[in-house]
Amino acid sequence: MSVELPFAPVDTIIRRNAGELRVSADAAEELARRIQSHGAELAIDAADRATADGRKTLMASDFGVEQVISREELSLPVAPIDRIARLRIDDRYRVGVDARIALADILEDYADNVASAAATLARHADRRTVQAEDIETYFALFE
Repeated sequence: MSVELPFAPVDTIIRRNAGELRVSADAAEELARRIQSHGAELAIDAADRATADGRKTLMASDFGVEQVISREELSLPVAPIDRIARLRIDDRYRVGVDARIALADILEDYADNVASAAATLARHADRRTVQAEDIETYFALFE
């Protein structure tokens, strides 16, 4: 599966959680893959909720979000989030703008949590760089 999400914003998220640590390109790529997979799964559940309500458009509430933040508050770009949402759902669904922003917000929180834990793992391993193995270890331990 190709990764729809650009690595640069994912790198930014890892860096804001890593403090003085460096970030390998492989770590950003691995986290981008995980974000994409998680987002696609969330969209499947949201599509089920929309279908149950007789709609073909996913809304923020389908992702469990009542208050949608401003697009400017996000590090993740919204356009790739739309493509991620559509990866595993039927083409008949639309993803509303608020739903895209809500999903981006959820995925950014998810990425922050993973990045923070990965930085802790890198420090524990007495390394100065967050690596893909730190992301993988997080998922092996906590998911």
